[in-house]
Amino acid sequence: MSNNFDDASLALHRQNKGKLGVFSKVAVRNRQDLSVAYTPGVAAVSMALAADPSLLYELSPKGNTIAVVSDGSAVLGLGNVGPAAAYPVMEGKALLFKEFGGVDAYPLVLKTQDVDAIVELVCNLADGFGGINLEDIAAPRCFEVEEKLKARLDIPVFHDDQHGTAIVVLAGLINALKVVGKDLHARIVVNGAGAAGLSVTKLLLAHGFNNVIIVDSRGAVVKGREDMNSVKMALAERTNPEGINGDLATVMKGADVFIGVSKAGLVSQDMVRSMAPKAIVFAMANPVPEITEEEARAAGAAITATGRSDCANQLNNVLVFPGLFRGALDARIKQFDESMFLRAAEALAAIVSDPTAEHFIPSPFEEGVAEIIAKTIF
Repeated sequence: MSNNFDDASLALHRQNKGKLGVFSKVAVRNRQDLSVAYTPGVAAVSMALAADPSLLYELSPKGNTIAVVSDGSAVLGLGNVGPAAAYPVMEGKALLFKEFGGVDAYPLVLKTQDVDAIVELVCNLADGFGGINLEDIAAPRCFEVEEKLKARLDIPVFHDDQHGTAIVVLAGLINALKVVGKDLHARIVVNGAGAAGLSVTKLLLAHGFNNVIIVDSRGAVVKGREDMNSVKMALAERTNPEGINGDLATVMKGADVFIGVSKAGLVSQDMVRSMAPKAIVFAMANPVPEITEEEARAAGAAITATGRSDCANQLNNVLVFPGLFRGALDARIKQFDESMFLRAAEALAAIVSDPTAEHFIPSPFEEGVAEIIAKTIF
């Protein structure tokens, strides 16, 4: 893949000292303005909130503000690079929340990878936010963090690497299968058993797909394998109905769909050639996919997509999270649930009324995408 964007991105961040800033909603031009916005007038606001903290939704930015939280343990496809390296990515997510959903978001990178420490930090910050977007936290820690936060907070908590990825993959697959004339019985290989892969699998099963095979670094997830954590063991009971064993190359033989949420360069053209006719290849490792679109098409794939912004069919969470949180904040929901994710995926797919191999998922820049996703919350 081309690295033409690397120097440009470094220059942009250096020139602007990042991508975000704080901008005032009100002017402070004289003593009257200062007295109303700050002291002495602001004391009345504080007293109102002391009497009724729920007024934060009316008297503060809380109702349109979320925290983007990461421990830097699973950043893009770069791995455990830590909070400093995670910061520009979290800042980028905050930028996209604002640009596409009108949601104010703040990047918070934590210098700890301890589950309980992360949970305590977020809980102690949560009163100022209308929602929490967890990002780039490695599995299985991310599952624990999300579940503990959901149990303690009364605002929606969303791990984007899990649920955002699952929603956009399901939307893309609904339309891609229409193009190639296949259905819920398609054999689907999900390569990567981290947060994204496991959540993609769960949502595909919830939608009704019945032949999904997960592959991790040690091969196919299958009943009887002893070197798996509890999450994989549970999914082994619901996936791989034919009991296929072996590495990725073995599992891809005859598959209708490849979904990669793993690492760069893991898929060869020979592996794509071994798939069923009219194969679908979603190579979503970022920033470099498991196989490029050009290579996959040359090897016979009928439909291809990556997560990169410079590719035509971009399967990226930016299609999901701005609208999903827009709707969640507007409806003041306390938790997301799987039915919302399924509705969001179906709504996203329906935006493209006549899918083709060249256009089966909307662009993030198509007008109304976030608004359509937001309405699925109500």
